[in-house]
Amino acid sequence: MTHLTFRQGVKECIPTLLGYAGVGISFGIVAASQKFSLLEIILLCLIIYAGAAQFIICALVIAGTPITAIVLTTFIVNSRMFLLSMTLAPNFKSYGLWNRIGLGSLVTDETFGVAITPYLKGEPINDRWLHGLNITAYLFWTFSCVVGAVFGKYISNPEILGLDFAITAMFVFLGIAQFESVKKSKINIYLVLILCVIVMMLTLSFVMPSYVAIIISAVVASTLGVVMDR
Repeated sequence: MTHLTFRQGVKECIPTLLGYAGVGISFGIVAASQKFSLLEIILLCLIIYAGAAQFIICALVIAGTPITAIVLTTFIVNSRMFLLSMTLAPNFKSYGLWNRIGLGSLVTDETFGVAITPYLKGEPINDRWLHGLNITAYLFWTFSCVVGAVFGKYISNPEILGLDFAITAMFVFLGIAQFESVKKSKINIYLVLILCVIVMMLTLSFVMPSYVAIIISAVVASTLGVVMDR
């Protein structure tokens, strides 16, 4: 199967949009309740474009945290995007600089989860397909946050609708899709790496912030995975 057109990218992004809707609406509700204006919410979506970081920024702003601390915290939380982009980078090394910057800057956990599946299967992908995937997610995320901000007063408890679990369910689906393309001989390696990540995150969380523990665990597990695969 090939993944070579913008339209294909849009189509393959659709299954992830439920997760974006749940978290985006929740963020819009929270931000609006903390007296963020609609323009500020839109700018957070367009510039930051990261659910976890946007929630953290809201909390830090309300707490009166200095802007330097907010910027540094956001950078640390979003630094995992470097790992995601570098994983996909070999597929796009022949493209122009600005094209690659555009591709990498809109990669998220969710779009990476979709893009890595054909990558693992060895199926052709190109820039038009990834642009379709990324831009669809980008616009829908902003739309979801705006909907939450505008109509949030009618959804006082989004957990009742299961919106808080939407993002988890989406990642479960993406994880299963990736395992379907893994050779049986490598399943044990993947299970060992998953166990290592869980143990490292739980252990490191006792001595450092959870987001730092996640980043360190991901880097160590990725390095270990390369070594074991070879």
